[in-house]
Amino acid sequence: MNSLMPIARDLIASSIGAAAVALLLSRHFTLRSLNMSIRRLALLVFLSCAYPLHSAPADTSGSLLSNGDFSKDSKTAGWPDDWAHPVGATWETEGGFRFLRLTSSQPGQTVLVYREMKLPSPPPPALEMKLRVRYSNIKRGKNAWFDARVMAHFKDAAGKVVKPDPGAPSFTGSSEGWIDKSYILKVPPSASVLELMPALFQAESGTLDFARFEIFPATADKLPKPEPIIPSETVAAVGGSRSLPELHVAGNQIQQKDGKAVWLQGLCIDSMEWSAAGEKIQQSIVVATEEWKANVIRLPVKGNFWFGRGPWQKKGEGGLAYRKLVDAAVDTAMAHGAYLALDLHSFGAPTAQSLEFWKDAATRYKNRPEVLFELFNEPHSVSWEVWRNGGKLAGPDNKNTDVGAKENNEDSGADVSTGMQSLIDAIRATGAHNIVIAGGLDWGYDLSGVAGNFALKDHDGGNGIVYSSHIYPWKKDWQARTLDAAAKYPIFVGEVGCPPDWTSFNFIPNNQRTEDLSKPDWAMDVLGMIQKHHLNWTGFSFHPKCGPMVIQDWDYTPTPYWGVYVKAALGGKIYEMKRMR
Repeated sequence: MNSLMPIARDLIASSIGAAAVALLLSRHFTLRSLNMSIRRLALLVFLSCAYPLHSAPADTSGSLLSNGDFSKDSKTAGWPDDWAHPVGATWETEGGFRFLRLTSSQPGQTVLVYREMKLPSPPPPALEMKLRVRYSNIKRGKNAWFDARVMAHFKDAAGKVVKPDPGAPSFTGSSEGWIDKSYILKVPPSASVLELMPALFQAESGTLDFARFEIFPATADKLPKPEPIIPSETVAAVGGSRSLPELHVAGNQIQQKDGKAVWLQGLCIDSMEWSAAGEKIQQSIVVATEEWKANVIRLPVKGNFWFGRGPWQKKGEGGLAYRKLVDAAVDTAMAHGAYLALDLHSFGAPTAQSLEFWKDAATRYKNRPEVLFELFNEPHSVSWEVWRNGGKLAGPDNKNTDVGAKENNEDSGADVSTGMQSLIDAIRATGAHNIVIAGGLDWGYDLSGVAGNFALKDHDGGNGIVYSSHIYPWKKDWQARTLDAAAKYPIFVGEVGCPPDWTSFNFIPNNQRTEDLSKPDWAMDVLGMIQKHHLNWTGFSFHPKCGPMVIQDWDYTPTPYWGVYVKAALGGKIYEMKRMR
């Protein structure tokens, strides 16, 4: 990132450049998503910001944002006053009213309208953003945040971005007509300006319309109550037990010490693998356990965040804030009667970095019965020998050529894998007896080698090994890849999900898109298979922007193509597997 700073300093020399840098450094970008250079981004914002950078007077309606109904055209011919006119935006008429339309003409295009709005002095504690919006055929791009959204930032009088970030209301799919939305934004005391950037942000396709865009002062009582941080010393006060029964492996079951079989069924709560701050983690755990009846939570985490090495983490802090968030997630799950599978969310093959993570994380959570250790998210593109025992990451059997490589090309940079067995050995060396979970090959799906001669070995005193399989509609041969191993060992289907169509999964070859996703057959059959064989599982994903989605918004509304079936299954509904895959 340091090599980009001279360019950034040049951009800051103008207010347009400052907007570009603010957008670049916002949380909507990660280092992996910078497929557009800073110079291209600066040009994009320059083209979208051709407007006078001053604050227009407030509407008589009370909105702080002028011309929020797009009706006035006194300054420029054929375009609404105070709104920028970027390429891809049009001014439309319908039913006697005017509206602003943003249209993506090609995949990955960004159509962005930039506005600055001065705040009253002193600023109100909160703002209410009211939108009348319509959207059609918004298809998400490569990353979860490549969609239709209203990005925003607060800036102080010197032009510096200040926190908290207002967040970004976002939209995908089609709204089936005009809808009214309201959002409450917390205003930092030092804020002087609100930057607004309604955009089609690198979406695959779509049209986004605004008929109303208004900002009103709001009182502090309108702000949502903050998500509680639950320290371990007070966890018993939130209504759950102080600890859960310790689990161990017995044959192909997970059992309590008294021999009672335990069936773990729950949800995968994502975001901490891409955000060091997470997104509504504790709130989602409470909803998952209390409303959806989950008794296990899968929590993906990243090793670089754990040690404070991720982009935009506080320097010198060493990941302490991130680890505290994980602590709070563990405690919240336990307090609500759920186990937590801590997933090291990496791809490819374990390396020395994986060992480093587990030596620290296992020490932190050793012998806490509610925590299960999921060793490595999705191994792929190596031989079974390297998977188990480690070896060189080179040669014809060890290349990133599996289906899915186009979706995630994460490269550890290592030349040698330490193997999955080394992770178990490192965990047991800390004195941790916790159950460990090991994912198979083919992006965590294939357990045929485990059913054969490549099973891992636990140490004396360890509570055993569970094997993980990730099942999606393009994964075939359930019997050989998953169920043969299930006859010998407990299975944890850590990821299972069904998208509404194949649009977001264009990396899957056409010859593997054999399922008709417009029908619920696959969703019901895979849940029926899981239930028939009592496989442990967590539905993917309990986040509205990480597909395949179980929920479609932060009201936790189940998606009709997958979430409704997951919620019903967690609630006790039994599905019949009518067709094996």
